[in-house]
Amino acid sequence: MKEYYIDSDGIQLHAKLDRAEGVEKGPLCILIHGFTGHMEEEHIIEVQKAMNDSGVSVLRVEMYGHGGSGGTFAEHTLYKWVSNVFSVLEHVKTLDFVTDLYLCGHSQGGLLAMMMGGMCPDVFKALIPLSPAWMIPEVCRQGSILGADFDPEHIPEMVETEEWSLSGNYIRVAQSIFVEPAIERFGGPVFIVHGDADETVPYSYAVKAAEKYKNCKLVSIHGADHCFNGHLDELYTVIRSWKV
Repeated sequence: MKEYYIDSDGIQLHAKLDRAEGVEKGPLCILIHGFTGHMEEEHIIEVQKAMNDSGVSVLRVEMYGHGGSGGTFAEHTLYKWVSNVFSVLEHVKTLDFVTDLYLCGHSQGGLLAMMMGGMCPDVFKALIPLSPAWMIPEVCRQGSILGADFDPEHIPEMVETEEWSLSGNYIRVAQSIFVEPAIERFGGPVFIVHGDADETVPYSYAVKAAEKYKNCKLVSIHGADHCFNGHLDELYTVIRSWKV
């Protein structure tokens, strides 16, 4: 494992590169956590291990305001995360062992993967959204986000719960995003993994996404919640068995 930082317009993104053992040249998967998440969460580590054991190297990166990266959580937005991924892609160009590039994200990271797939359909060979929270723009337009309610026509300076505080700019950005065009633009393989007991992002969103993608396989993990707690061995097996 190699740990380092990637510059993204002056913000330092914390990254860890885990090479697949015995693979001189091969595919690389960029792996991104979710809202309030980080690269050391158990489900993220399980995916990294499964990818490595499948011969895929993994670059875990923490986005703006999360984990060991720069920026504050309250000031993060999906546009800032998009900019972060473009910076990561510039870094990946310097890695001479990479043949194909995959993008995997959990929750808000899964939404990000869907967005980036539409922006860069010629860059990513495959997308792997895990419990993708692609309802975020929709619910922000309706006036809520993960337990916080607000007036969608008069966005407050801050949106807060007992666990976190967000700038109103997060809401303004999210309201401007429409995921369906990004789905339509990506024609490569998409592999969605979602727990059918997820109460944070309903499983129905995974079904809806799978129906809209041109080339998608959806695997449900029965009884699994949003972070696959208690089902990490199944998550490992599903990722380990996946083939492009």
